[in-house]
Amino acid sequence: MKHHLFTPPGQQALEAVMQRRPLLAFDFDGTLAPIVTRPDDARVAIGVAHRLEQLAEHLPVAIVTGRRVDDVAPRLGFDPHYIIGNHGAEDPEQPALPPEVYIALTDKLNALRLKIETSAEALASAGIQVEDKRHSLAFHYRLARDRDAALVTIETLLRGLDPALASFGGKCVVNVVAADAPDKGDAVAMLVARSKSDAAMFVGDDLNDESVFESAQPHWLTVRIGRDDPLSRARFYLDTHSEVATMLQKMLALLR
Repeated sequence: MKHHLFTPPGQQALEAVMQRRPLLAFDFDGTLAPIVTRPDDARVAIGVAHRLEQLAEHLPVAIVTGRRVDDVAPRLGFDPHYIIGNHGAEDPEQPALPPEVYIALTDKLNALRLKIETSAEALASAGIQVEDKRHSLAFHYRLARDRDAALVTIETLLRGLDPALASFGGKCVVNVVAADAPDKGDAVAMLVARSKSDAAMFVGDDLNDESVFESAQPHWLTVRIGRDDPLSRARFYLDTHSEVATMLQKMLALLR
């Protein structure tokens, strides 16, 4: 990341991608909605939802999130063309993999589920909330009194993790998925093809969004919320999610 999106180079890149009539894809938490203490409280602000609804009248709009599809849909305030959940592994309209493969993916998590059951007391004592999203598991520790100690508890639980599984961090969360499950990069590439778009614009804020940033074609536009990761492969950044509304307004102006 070298430039803020609202600099001349960022404006030029935004104009260029909008001329291509791109797929517009967005992460949810920390991007369209602020990071909140309790994930159940997350919602898209009315103004942002209204702008997204206007954009969706002209271009394909997608939400690509770590949440379950049925969890995120009621939080949006508008109806996107596509919602992909579980970090890219959950596609309700057209599964990227046959049903039997998805069953195999979730089955790979069963041994870890059993381990979680036997460690439930220790996890609760450390302030860790476990979310089972079927295609993935999330260990939330934002509410822990000692986040460092909570992270150690999670890492200890995941020690010797089955090679068929993969774990990755995030903002006060550790996620576990099947190692061969589709990721967000796979999901966005698939949606570009499905929507017959010539390009994509993707906005995200966390480690699991890097698979899109890293695999993006040169003519795509990638934007990261926050400049806290100097190693991010996103081309541009916004300082906070509060700038998303302004970005969407600029996109609407370019359409007009």
